[in-house]
Amino acid sequence: MAAPPAKQPVAVALDSAKGGPTRVVASGRGALAEAILAVAFEHGVKVREDADLVELLAAVDVDSPIPLEAFAAVAEILAYLYQAQGSWPDADP
Repeated sequence: MAAPPAKQPVAVALDSAKGGPTRVVASGRGALAEAILAVAFEHGVKVREDADLVELLAAVDVDSPIPLEAFAAVAEILAYLYQAQGSWPDADP
């Protein structure tokens, strides 16, 4: 009996630019996901593993706002990351 195929990695990059909605800026599976993660690690970007959230976000077109269903989870992650960095984005638009 053959072993089940290994799951391909999935990665989604978000941008929470000031004054606009959080958007998907990169998304991919397999080698593209590994490249997205490599760039993130290279630039010191914190990475969060959440299989359900990444599958939801991977279905979103690049350069599109995150769906309402993901808003609460993404907001929680961003708050954690801003706190971990010790800086919050400027509140002025």
